[in-house]
Amino acid sequence: MYRWFISVLAGVMLTVQVLGNAQQPFSAEGIPAVPLPDPPVEYDTAEGQRIRVSVVADGLTYPWGFAFLPDGRVLVTERLGNVRVIRDGMLDPTPLAGVPEVYTGQALTGMMDVAVHPAFAENRWVYLTYSKPTENGSVVALARGRLDGQVLTEVRDLFVSNGTGGGGASRLVFAPDGALFMSLGGALGGRRSEAQDPLSHVGKMLRLRDDGSAPADNPFAGHADAQAEVYSLGHRNQMGVAIHPETGELWASEHAPQGGDEVNIIRPGQNYGWPEVSYSREYSGQRVAERPWRENLVQPEFVWIPSIGPSGLMFYTGERFPGWRGDLFVGSLMTGRIERTGHLERIKFNQRGLEQRRESLLEPLRRRIRDVKQGPEGLIYVLTAGSFLGVDPARGEAALLRIEPVD
Repeated sequence: MYRWFISVLAGVMLTVQVLGNAQQPFSAEGIPAVPLPDPPVEYDTAEGQRIRVSVVADGLTYPWGFAFLPDGRVLVTERLGNVRVIRDGMLDPTPLAGVPEVYTGQALTGMMDVAVHPAFAENRWVYLTYSKPTENGSVVALARGRLDGQVLTEVRDLFVSNGTGGGGASRLVFAPDGALFMSLGGALGGRRSEAQDPLSHVGKMLRLRDDGSAPADNPFAGHADAQAEVYSLGHRNQMGVAIHPETGELWASEHAPQGGDEVNIIRPGQNYGWPEVSYSREYSGQRVAERPWRENLVQPEFVWIPSIGPSGLMFYTGERFPGWRGDLFVGSLMTGRIERTGHLERIKFNQRGLEQRRESLLEPLRRRIRDVKQGPEGLIYVLTAGSFLGVDPARGEAALLRIEPVD
């Protein structure tokens, strides 16, 4: 039934104008900007849950990802090469020292995600994905350093991808067994065919040990015609990753050019089809592929038509929103290529674990949501990305926001 429904949606794509993450959006003229929620604002949501949204810290410049430390501090990456620290609701004006040099010369390049080791309290390891400068542009790399006050020490690259000459999104998440999943996008333009090449890291989900090496039980370990780090293939540009709290499976969001954005359940050795199959269209309006599905390729769990520009993912497991426990939250950069239409999407499941309904949150704020995470106290935090077309950093348009229940 689900696949039939998606096939019907694909048939109406000709009339839909949708978002491409590598193309300029339609102008926001006529859609006025909205100030950050300071003082806090309250909204009604479905199922009787009222929420309060407040600013934790603003003044960020093109942020990408964030991670909580055990002592309550928050690390935030900025695309231009900084790692910032938010402490007691205040953004430290001095970025962390010791971070690796970052390439920012192309779209989808720069400092990207940040994660802390599950045993951070003992080893203080911080992990970063970033664009590493090369003679031909950049490659995506994974670095690790030990956090000592305001300095990262013992910083070194644990993994360097073999895709050169372009940018690609990257996210990090630790699995319950201690493995580190790292998405590596960039299967765009002339590089899209690399998503189907297991010898290339581009357009793949990677599975690593915490030291950057490939686990022996990876699906392609020991294969001469594939990279040992590859866990799944056939991806375009994955912008969010999360671990399902009950199954332990990896879920990931993925950008398409126009329409056909996806959330996939990532399973070892599986091929997710890009660019052989897709529900999307090229920026010219032509279909990406003749068919949206094929029997030997994995179908997405969710598809958006028109696009929402999906970003960070989070399964809610806390106690503060009991009615939302088990729901999937998906950040949205913008809807239908219209600037100032970003939001936070909540996906509710039925008792069989299948999609039941979707709700759009935070639409009145008109913000590009870059990442979303559950805080240690069970509240929800979202990272806004600032304007697509560029903003004056002094305007402080990018911020970390907190969502709490109004009882």
